[in-house]
Amino acid sequence: METLPELLDAVAHDRFLPPDGTLTVLPQLRQRDAGVLAFTAHTVVLTDEDPAWVRATLAAVDCDPLAAPMNPRFLTALMDRTGRTAETVDALWVGTPLPGPPVLPLREIAGAGHPRVVRARRRRDSVRVWAADGGLLVVGRGVGGRLEVALEVDGGGARLGRGLATAARQLAGEPVWAQVSPGNARSARVFLAAGYRPVGAELLLSDRGGVTGC
Repeated sequence: METLPELLDAVAHDRFLPPDGTLTVLPQLRQRDAGVLAFTAHTVVLTDEDPAWVRATLAAVDCDPLAAPMNPRFLTALMDRTGRTAETVDALWVGTPLPGPPVLPLREIAGAGHPRVVRARRRRDSVRVWAADGGLLVVGRGVGGRLEVALEVDGGGARLGRGLATAARQLAGEPVWAQVSPGNARSARVFLAAGYRPVGAELLLSDRGGVTGC
């Protein structure tokens, strides 16, 4: 059985889990790494709960088995059992590293007070922040230790967003992950234009005292 970091690295390099409609249950690598990762016809549940309970609860959900792990009935049962709350369902995008340095002029800052940075530091480790005229680039270690990127654009629109997303790939020596709300078409187009690839979907579960998507 692959570990979570091994699984994520494989997906980032287009080596997906078998699309056979099955389920993989993996323990949380960290306290915050709880949730559901959905790939093509294969779902991964990240939890320290008994895998037998996960499978039995999913079997009781009256819907398409492929959709059951993201079904509200299963998620509610998982939240009730773990005392966690659901964040938003995000599309997962991955960008491979590019040779640097970034073309976009950036300056690294502390940026501790910006809401985007505060949010990132609650979810990620080793957070670094770069500023550009009209925008911020935030990179840190998130689920399974993967390198995650977040953007904030105050001006400059899609062109600046694309430049920031591209800069993340130029600053990294490994795949960079982006979590994008499916309804955020503008953000999805930015990451697509910057060369990121859609690889799956994700719903994370937060401790009740932590940050939630509600």
